Amino acid sequence: MKKRLTQEQEFQIMKLVLDKFLWIGLGILLFGFWQLTQSQVANGVGWVVSGAFVLILMILLIIKHYEISP
Repeated sequence: MKKRLTQEQEFQIMKLVLDKFLWIGLGILLFGFWQLTQSQVANGVGWVVSGAFVLILMILLIIKHYEISP
């Protein structure tokens, strides 16, 4: 038999997942900026774009899940 999560439990799980996405996206962005300072512009730009993609994906997930109008 399936258990249903309360709204509070669902929110707590969602916070944990989104927190991980935020840290991963921020880490990728910071690594990209570090690459930019090390004279590896092409690699740095690629990492920055990848980090931005992860963060935008997180924003879209929040908007879709909580039905927030942009």
